[in-house]
Amino acid sequence: MAMAEALSELAALLGPEAGPGPGAAAARLGAAEAALSLSGSAEGRRLLAAHPAVLEALLGLAAGPRPCPAAGRCLLNVAAEPQARGPLLAALPALLGLLPAGPACGTLANLCRDPPGARRVLRGLEESGRGLEPLLGALGEPRPPPELGPLLCNLSQVPEGRRALLDRSRCSLQRLLPFTQYQDSVGHRRGIVGALRNCCFEHEHHEWLLGDEVDILPFLLLPLAGPEEFPEDEMEKLPVDLQYLPPDKQREEEPDIRKMLLEAIMLLTATKAGRHAVREKGTYLVLRELHRWEQEPDVLAACEKLIQVLIGDEPGPGMENLLEVSIPEEVEQRLQRLDREEEERWQREREEQRQEQEQDKEQEQDEAREQDKAREQDQEPWR
Repeated sequence: MAMAEALSELAALLGPEAGPGPGAAAARLGAAEAALSLSGSAEGRRLLAAHPAVLEALLGLAAGPRPCPAAGRCLLNVAAEPQARGPLLAALPALLGLLPAGPACGTLANLCRDPPGARRVLRGLEESGRGLEPLLGALGEPRPPPELGPLLCNLSQVPEGRRALLDRSRCSLQRLLPFTQYQDSVGHRRGIVGALRNCCFEHEHHEWLLGDEVDILPFLLLPLAGPEEFPEDEMEKLPVDLQYLPPDKQREEEPDIRKMLLEAIMLLTATKAGRHAVREKGTYLVLRELHRWEQEPDVLAACEKLIQVLIGDEPGPGMENLLEVSIPEEVEQRLQRLDREEEERWQREREEQRQEQEQDKEQEQDEAREQDKAREQDQEPWR
């Protein structure tokens, strides 16, 4: 009961009931900071998610004339709770108006972690008249928000999202390709690679993806390539971007991203024409060296499966398109579970990053206080 009353008071402080004036604005800011701190724990997120009035007030602050960053970050955290998704999806137009800000991207990424949520967000984007353009346009910024990649990945889990990214008239997918080696944010890179992998499920686009207009394969192979030197006859088989790599060339450092890159290439080999195109571009040579270097069992297994497809015999009649072969239900459920685990890992990483930033800030404040104290002691008169 006491907690319910406290949350009601918090909602009042966050909302317009606090009144006008500088004092009320400061009170709202303090309440938003308190809500953000509360959202740092699982129990706190559940409490906030169960109080729609608090969510409504936070959204009002985040989308107000003077957006409150603490409110936006709090919504991002709380959106991970299933109980919060209904109220926040009901306020979808206001959230979409905050795009492409990072907290808004992160909030929407959490809201569309399952297919119904992804479809709801995609429908809202279409109804806004802008579609994916606010998200794709943000890819052109010097530092795109790191939450953008996970949002695009989650949207691409449904056919509608993949179709939007594969819209040839807008060159949408081509805007994602440079980020397979983006070093400023692992989360963004992971999300982009996940979106590319998901788009590779659409086998009718494989010829276009592997052709000159998109040429996706070098972007998938380059993060898997190391500094190894090849004999001249083998070097000539590789795409130009993979030839004569520098001796300090590093492979993708995240095992799950390496695995998704391999899965994307595997999907591109689903058709006979795709297998031929992937073989002709020297893919086996890169995989051969990766297999010698790789230590992670899951990634190693994915690499071995892809190598087997490339060097093995062609499938028999009726199985030329591997994506049209029936998949057992238990295998499909396992793939879905792995996707959920990837999203949960991303959420944990964001939480750890936030805690590290808070610790660094506290340490800086402690050091500043110690310096101030030392200066005060130096200024004391001799007695």
